[in-house]
Amino acid sequence: MSLIRVEDVAFVRFRAPDLGAMRTFLEEFGLILAEASERRLVMRGRGPVPVAHVTELGAAGFAGVALRAGSLADLERLAAHDGAAVEALDLPGGGARVMLADPDGHAVEVVAGQAEAPALPVAPPQAWNQGSARGRLRAVKRVAPGPATVLRLGHVVLNVSDFRESEHWYKTRFGFITSDEVQVTPAFSLGAFLRCDRGDAPTDHHSLFLAQSPKGPGFNHAAFEVADLDDLMRGHQRLKDIGAHAEWGVGRHILGSQVFDYWRDPFGHTLEHWTDGDLFTAGDPPGVATLQDLLGVQWGPAAPPTMA
Repeated sequence: MSLIRVEDVAFVRFRAPDLGAMRTFLEEFGLILAEASERRLVMRGRGPVPVAHVTELGAAGFAGVALRAGSLADLERLAAHDGAAVEALDLPGGGARVMLADPDGHAVEVVAGQAEAPALPVAPPQAWNQGSARGRLRAVKRVAPGPATVLRLGHVVLNVSDFRESEHWYKTRFGFITSDEVQVTPAFSLGAFLRCDRGDAPTDHHSLFLAQSPKGPGFNHAAFEVADLDDLMRGHQRLKDIGAHAEWGVGRHILGSQVFDYWRDPFGHTLEHWTDGDLFTAGDPPGVATLQDLLGVQWGPAAPPTMA
């Protein structure tokens, strides 16, 4: 049993010495400006979630991850358990938060009560002509150039110093369920893909991945869902054209099945575009995977050393 069951990952926080450079990159990446000041930059996707990415002015670095709880009562339960406080959330959409720290000191912000933002326009998908089904007749396909259409933050990956300790901390507080555990030997697993427990409602294969890394604890990457494959490739071309730092992609993962494309922001943080991921309910059993499954692809380039 867990204290609460979170519904999704909410947003990520970073620090950067140049908010203008961060904004330029994030807009080319496909995020939308929600708020800007001399001290803070807030970006969102095109869905109803009001915040996806926050950057505070400061030395470059990862500043934390936020998870979305179902109610203010959930926050009160967490606060009582961990000796924390429920406080106002000073971001678009308002609401409240509880600030926690995981076993490695990663800031974990649990939020509830945010007002939804108006969803922004998304172009309707264009039909595909496949070998077994012809969906587009007497019409051409034209993918307009531009940034990818980021819909929302989909998952966050954290490097941890002790996977089992971190797994226990996150599961007992937030109700995460294992989708795939990455086993190196029968006696040692280095990490797991964890999804939210939303009962019979299908949810992403993972909202959080914890990986015991030889690099030590820290931020690994954050992944943002885009509209579809054409949209992901459009975003890939746009970031390539502006000379952004490509890290890995385009390919299709084995675990989670997503089509992926990884890039670095101007301050070295890895951000991913993805589409077409697996969805599971709480009743689906966990899987056991290998390191080769984790780093392998169904198609696409091999993982670079920076992703290992």
